[in-house]
Amino acid sequence: MEQLYVILACIVLGCLAVFQLALAAGAPIGRFAWGGQHDVLPRKLRIGSVVSILLYALFGYAALAQSGLVPVLVSQSFTAVFMWVLTAYFTVGVAMNAISRSKAERFVMTPVALVLALLFLLLSLG
Repeated sequence: MEQLYVILACIVLGCLAVFQLALAAGAPIGRFAWGGQHDVLPRKLRIGSVVSILLYALFGYAALAQSGLVPVLVSQSFTAVFMWVLTAYFTVGVAMNAISRSKAERFVMTPVALVLALLFLLLSLG
């Protein structure tokens, strides 16, 4: 089951990376992210989207390392703690998306954050 969880987590993170790439490129879908205040993101938020892509790659690698599918870069104990930090991060993301002023962000990104929080919880419990 753990391999299924990590594959699903990486698929969701990959989809989010593609979404953030579209935002960074100027796609008019900003109502789904960053508070939903801009259809096309301003420069600072576009940079934030690029940083998000890099973070999603790191998060995916951590999930893969936790599952033993790629080498652990630092240590197994660091990776295990990092997975719990990511679980908390995505849990906070559920709340933050749920209170967004953007209806689109609330209804799309809240469930996405919830799925990631649950998948990272399951992976953390290992």
